[in-house]
Amino acid sequence: MRRAWLLPLLVLLIGYCLPYRPVIPVAQATRSDWNQRSFWAYPWGKSITHKGIDIFAPKGRPVLAADSGWVLYSGQDPLGGNVIAVLNAKWRIAYYAHLQDNLVQAGQWVCRGEPIGSVGNSGNAAGKPPHLHYAVLSLLPYPWLYDSQAPQGHLKMFYLNPDDYF
Repeated sequence: MRRAWLLPLLVLLIGYCLPYRPVIPVAQATRSDWNQRSFWAYPWGKSITHKGIDIFAPKGRPVLAADSGWVLYSGQDPLGGNVIAVLNAKWRIAYYAHLQDNLVQAGQWVCRGEPIGSVGNSGNAAGKPPHLHYAVLSLLPYPWLYDSQAPQGHLKMFYLNPDDYF
């Protein structure tokens, strides 16, 4: 029993050591399809701060799994509309919102580049141009990202700028 901590530590380390090499999660999208300064934009509606990027594309264009992982949730959210959350390497959760439809279910494994839904404007994006709201949330904090000057700056330890990985 003295080594009960060993297995959880091993699982944590293995998950953190897996490679994280995401692709842009909208088919045919390029870096010019989103505003690279929109991450942590303030003020931003009910969420106060924009914790991701909005990738604009025609409605119905395929949304791709940015990286391989387990689908944790596929369903509805009041702000995000049709949403999908996928657990990726390094204990990061990729959050896909405002989808027109979801093609995957919770518990399913998805591979990097696999279609998981399509671009839409569901949730609080209704009436706005179709886009994918894409955010990356880390389950392990990055304390050096704490920003006492930014609105909700304490949360910056958990949200990563997706633009840094494409």
